[in-house]
Amino acid sequence: MNYVEAVGKTKEEAVEKALKELGAKLEDVTIDVEEQKSKGLFGFLAKKEVRVKVTLKEAEKASDDLEDFSFASKGFSLDEDTREDIKVSKETEIDENSKETAKKFLEDIFSTLAIDASIDISEKEGCLCISVEGDDASRLIGRRGESLDSLQMLLGLAVNRDRDKYVKVLLDIENYRAKREESLIKYANKMARQAAKQRRVIKLEPMNPYERRIIHSALQSDRYVKTYSEGKDPYRKIVIEPKYK
Repeated sequence: MNYVEAVGKTKEEAVEKALKELGAKLEDVTIDVEEQKSKGLFGFLAKKEVRVKVTLKEAEKASDDLEDFSFASKGFSLDEDTREDIKVSKETEIDENSKETAKKFLEDIFSTLAIDASIDISEKEGCLCISVEGDDASRLIGRRGESLDSLQMLLGLAVNRDRDKYVKVLLDIENYRAKREESLIKYANKMARQAAKQRRVIKLEPMNPYERRIIHSALQSDRYVKTYSEGKDPYRKIVIEPKYK
C-alpha cells in the first residue's frame, strides 16, 4: 500500500489514522489535505471533517522517477494519436524480437529505479502479455493503476517501433489488473442495484477506457439498468441509468 486517505475532526487526527494504517512515521510521508466539509442542518451543529491523503515518499519518488525517465533518445513520441485504443487482429504475429525488446525495456527501467522483480512474457490471441512479480515492483502501479497504465503505453511504443503490424501489449504487476477488475465488477453491480432501487441516474467517477469497458461489460445484460459514457478523457465517466423510471 503506497498511500492512505483518512478522515478526522482535525488534520492531525486524520494524519494519525493514516500513519497507523501505513505503519509509517511522519518524516516518511507527504501529506495533502484533499477536502474539508461540514455536516449539519442548515449549517447548525455542523461538524467539521478533514480528509487527507498520506503518501509514502518512496512511492512518490518512484512515480516521479518514472515520469522523468528519458525516452527522447530512443525516438518515442507521446502524441495524442498514440493514446487511442488500437484494434489488433488475433492473427498478429509476435516474434522473439518483440519479446526481447519488451524484456530489455523493463529491465532498463527496473535497473534505473533499483527495482528487483521477475518478468514473465507470454502470448495470447495476438497480445503480448507481460507479468511482473516482486515486492518492489508494486511501487510502479500508482494510484488506481495510473503509473502502470503509463508504463504499459510506453512499453507498447517500444515494442511497436519500426513494426508494420501493431502488437497489443498488456502489462500487469503483482496481479493488480485481476484484483482491480474484481473490485470494479462488485462496484458496478452495487451502483446498478442502487440506481434501479432509487430509480435515479448515477454517474461514476472518471475512469480510463480499460476500466470503463469492464463496467460496461459487467452490466450489459442487466435487466434493470443501462450504461453509457459521457465527457472527454481523462474526465470521461460512465452513467448508469435505470430502464424503468
